[in-house]
Amino acid sequence: MIRTLLVANRGEIACRVFRTCRELGIRTVAVHSDADENALHARVADAAVRLPGSAPSETYLRGDLIVKAALSAGADAVHPGYGFLSENADFARAVLDAGLVWVGPPPEAIEAMASKTRAKKLMGLEPLPTVTADDLPVLVKAAAGGGGRGMRVVRELAELDAELTAARAEALSAFGDGEVFVEPYVEGGRHVEVQILADAHGTVWALGTRDCSLQRRHQKVIEEAPAPGLAPALVAELHELAVRAARAVDYVGAGTVEFLIADGKAHFLEMNTRLQVEHPVTEAVFGIDLVALQLQVAEGAVLENDPPRARGHAIEARLYAEDPASAWAPQTGTLHRLAVPEGVRLDTGYTDGDPIGIHYDPMLAKAVAHAPTRAEALRKLSGALERAEIHGPVTNRDLLVRSLRHPEFTGARMDTGFYERHLEELTRAAPDPHAPLAAALSDAHGRSRFGGWRNLPSQPQTKRYLMGGTEHEVHYRHTRDGLTAEGVRVVHADARLVVLEIDGVRRKFEISRYGDQLHVGPTTLTALPRFPDPTTQQAPGSLLAPMPGTVVRVAEGLTAGAAVTAGQPLVWLEAMKMEHKISAPTEGILSALHAAPGQQVEVGTLLAVVEPNEPL
Repeated sequence: MIRTLLVANRGEIACRVFRTCRELGIRTVAVHSDADENALHARVADAAVRLPGSAPSETYLRGDLIVKAALSAGADAVHPGYGFLSENADFARAVLDAGLVWVGPPPEAIEAMASKTRAKKLMGLEPLPTVTADDLPVLVKAAAGGGGRGMRVVRELAELDAELTAARAEALSAFGDGEVFVEPYVEGGRHVEVQILADAHGTVWALGTRDCSLQRRHQKVIEEAPAPGLAPALVAELHELAVRAARAVDYVGAGTVEFLIADGKAHFLEMNTRLQVEHPVTEAVFGIDLVALQLQVAEGAVLENDPPRARGHAIEARLYAEDPASAWAPQTGTLHRLAVPEGVRLDTGYTDGDPIGIHYDPMLAKAVAHAPTRAEALRKLSGALERAEIHGPVTNRDLLVRSLRHPEFTGARMDTGFYERHLEELTRAAPDPHAPLAAALSDAHGRSRFGGWRNLPSQPQTKRYLMGGTEHEVHYRHTRDGLTAEGVRVVHADARLVVLEIDGVRRKFEISRYGDQLHVGPTTLTALPRFPDPTTQQAPGSLLAPMPGTVVRVAEGLTAGAAVTAGQPLVWLEAMKMEHKISAPTEGILSALHAAPGQQVEVGTLLAVVEPNEPL
């Protein structure tokens, strides 16, 4: 039996596996990079081993160091989690060769299925050998790994070479494997997958379907089980295809077979030879612990002939530290507070006060709601996210709530193009108009402007806040009866709570503050100085780093003085394992170029300046 388990991963999935291990009485070992020295997964494990460095290529992609860590810590088994080396057959062999238990499929099965090119050939499909204009649009895809990394949709033939280069670089950074391939891109399809679990004795379970159609950058955002609105015959076909794929490679353990559903037909995408990020929705519907079952299968257990019966509906939303309104730019900083109402599962690798760095995926947590019906699960999850306390950098929380309440999603009419069609409306700022006033009154609490002798009315006080990208100015007065403001009645105001009566309705505003940042309920504000600092203003055409990261490329031959066109890619940044393209905002002359490959930049670093051409 497994007594000590090392998780060859970090963050949320490491914490998730450790939780099951604690319930089973299994001792746990974490590995951590230097950037993760004080990360939650390293703190909650029974033992932790340092992997020197911070970049994935130096740490979580170093299978040799991880095997050495397992042996030195006395582990007898290794769980790969997802991402990093979870679908690397050589790593699985190294674990087994070291005499350790591998909590995953046989290396031969990984080789057959973890490479998407080999998996497609096994299923009778072939990537495109060449691409012509008639093939467009096409999808450039990393052969290894997942999570949307190394994927690009190409709609113009002239863009293919550049996108191939970018995809290879991103895949190599994320998975240690730069192989990519090209396949037709199917528009308007639904991403549906089947969870499988197989033992070493010939039993294969098909644990229902999941719909993962809501994606950004080909990475899933909202997932649910079962996939709604599928015909029973199609569900049976998906189950049969998934089981057939597993049996074709003598699969053992947990895995997922993914399909694109278009025009009522199933198109095989890939098989993920690991646990998926979205596995909690299947756990909720089937009432199982997939990690515990993985461990039991690795110990040689025999599964029952049939899986448990599914009950109800479950939906998961991934909470990211990113700004969907700014091209999904990842955010860094301190996560001051993260809490959701009771009744909703929260899987996370963070706790209050943890830093969010630049080196890894920006996912903060997964929130999961289970209910008897889909409508009830939607209401439960959207309400919980709306009331959640998420204090720190910008997140996609508002996007998640609006997505869960969008009629296309509630009506189960979504597809993988959902955010391409609706992102603008879903990210349109709609902050609470009374939040700035509540913040100002909270800040003014205890600062009475009256002494015992003064009889004159006070002058209006003014406060300025940045909210939803827009500056807001509010006014209030100190009077003998307390704080007052036009158009509302101030019922109560202190540092933590403001109660306003607005059109006869009392509303409560709970306030939290961290320096200049204030959280008024779900609304985030930044207090602005009374007078703007003129030294912070940038010249027109300045291109600033939208997030902290590393400059990985500058456009070939680009130098100061070069003519550029609007939308021309100039600089590529890598942050949180994704590449981000910085393009010229207008046609003009590149008057300054400060970015250089390998350069570490912070938010707001000046990368380049484009002076627009004078109008004719």
